[in-house]
Amino acid sequence: MADRPHRRSPDQLRSRLWFDNPDNPGMTALYLERYLNFGLTGKELQGRKPIIGIAQTGSDLSPCNRHHLELAKRVRDGITAAGGVAFEFPCHPIQETGKRPTACLDRNLAYLSLVEVLYGYPLDGVVLLTGCDKTMPACLMAAATVNIPAISLNVGPMLNGWHHGERTGSGTIVWKARERHAAGDIDYQQFIDIVGSSAPSVGHCNTMGTASTMNALAEALGMSLPGSAAIPAPYRERGQMAYETGRRIVEMVWEDLKPSDIMTREAFENVIVANAAIGGSTNAPIHINAIAKHIGVPLTNDDWERIGFEIPLLVNVQPAGEYLGEEYFRAGGLPAVIAELIGAGKIHEDALTCTGTSIGENCKGKFTWDHDVIRSYDNPLKENAGFLNLKGTLFDSAIMKTSVISQEFQERYLNNPDDPNAFEGRVVVFDGPEDYHHRIDDPSLNIDEHTILIMRGAGPIGYPGAAEVVNMQPPGSLIRRGVLSLPCIGDGRQSGTSGTPSILNASPEAAADGGLALLQTGDRIRIDLNKRTADILLPAGELEKRRADLEARGGYAYPASQTPWQEIQRSMVDQLSEGMTLKPAVKYQKVAQTFGVPRDNH
Repeated sequence: MADRPHRRSPDQLRSRLWFDNPDNPGMTALYLERYLNFGLTGKELQGRKPIIGIAQTGSDLSPCNRHHLELAKRVRDGITAAGGVAFEFPCHPIQETGKRPTACLDRNLAYLSLVEVLYGYPLDGVVLLTGCDKTMPACLMAAATVNIPAISLNVGPMLNGWHHGERTGSGTIVWKARERHAAGDIDYQQFIDIVGSSAPSVGHCNTMGTASTMNALAEALGMSLPGSAAIPAPYRERGQMAYETGRRIVEMVWEDLKPSDIMTREAFENVIVANAAIGGSTNAPIHINAIAKHIGVPLTNDDWERIGFEIPLLVNVQPAGEYLGEEYFRAGGLPAVIAELIGAGKIHEDALTCTGTSIGENCKGKFTWDHDVIRSYDNPLKENAGFLNLKGTLFDSAIMKTSVISQEFQERYLNNPDDPNAFEGRVVVFDGPEDYHHRIDDPSLNIDEHTILIMRGAGPIGYPGAAEVVNMQPPGSLIRRGVLSLPCIGDGRQSGTSGTPSILNASPEAAADGGLALLQTGDRIRIDLNKRTADILLPAGELEKRRADLEARGGYAYPASQTPWQEIQRSMVDQLSEGMTLKPAVKYQKVAQTFGVPRDNH
């Protein structure tokens, strides 16, 4: 780990150019006077103290993050105790279960607005309050772009859900209850009650869905304090961690410890390894690749397979395992997982973190006492638990989460001794989730246990925003026969709480002329996990003819934009394999250092 530079002096605080600049008294007075009107004093703002932003993602529209309205008070206490001045401000709300057509549509919008706040206001550092799926990547993408000292604090997972003595994990129980409802085992109200039982307290998902995954990966990346990601939202340790996070950001400002010092290539490789070990969400590559692009670190889905595929699954938490967030926290959380990975030589121990010390110094030796919840490296739940990156005539890149391949799925599709880890099948194509829900039980489709379900029109452009709609269940007639999952392929995403081994995030999407746009119901395709291929079983001449016909029709048809932002994002968004970033945005890097303080406003 490289030596850190000497501590900054108060004269080097960027906020001084707003609040205490003798070379420009007119503008100093203008900036200063209005920030006094609610009770702040000139001594605070001109007292050579760091001005620390608190990026508030909690609101009534964001129930998963709403507890931050309370936690921010402890963050503020920590900032004040360490000699800083706290400025809390709102962020664009993002709630996975509330926003239509998809919360992912707003990730880049929240990112853009936060960039403007971090760069254009008198902030020396920022605490990023994260939680629900897209809030962590939006915040870290902005921190990467502006590159002022930053630290993240997630709201924490909910307490365990329970129903009739069994754990009900957020999201995961939805998919199980859907199966029971489709089979006729439960009625509508029972369905609602079972799903509702999984959300018993404040906090984000208590499963290893995208929220828990992304906040764990912020910790693995070095951008949040060790052990912080797993603390359940209502636990006292969550408030204590908020206080320590507030204290730490003040020191980070004096140390000039910036995102670019922490989010290095080695740190991103640690993230990939950690994600496989925790059974992380299929949405992780999208968001982590986006953060990497904004900090200037090359990262692709090939890296996810090369670095992460052979890492075993260590965390026994739903959807890949049995337990929920409370057990995971008590077992030691991410530091215990990292300790196992360090012991196996899979972690870059020298990677710097927001503590000012390395991830090795933070986590080495912090093994769990509960090897049922967090397994040892040599006794995992599953070997080779990372993602596969598939390629072929269907798409240039799509990922498959191997840690959730069930025994049923394995035996039905992957155990042919003459063709191991490969399967072929007839496809039924759905254009969007409405089409799927309308037709999935249509007997004329002849869907059987060997059918492959295709969802297209669900990507960044086609949906828009890439919705979590690829986790399609079989028709009720198959579920009642005990066939609980079919192979699913799509150009959209899947909930990180889903235990279905779908092939997701297909890039390019149908709306960007990807191979899925050429498929027709009745075609056959081949998936080969050993060769990492996904191909349409049609002659090249037929594919060329279909592509020419598609171009003559003006390309794959998708719904019109309904808001200005939908049109703006569609015009410049990249594909899921590229992080779904805004293409013009990634050229803006380290803007606080590249461009200095913005021009005066009067």
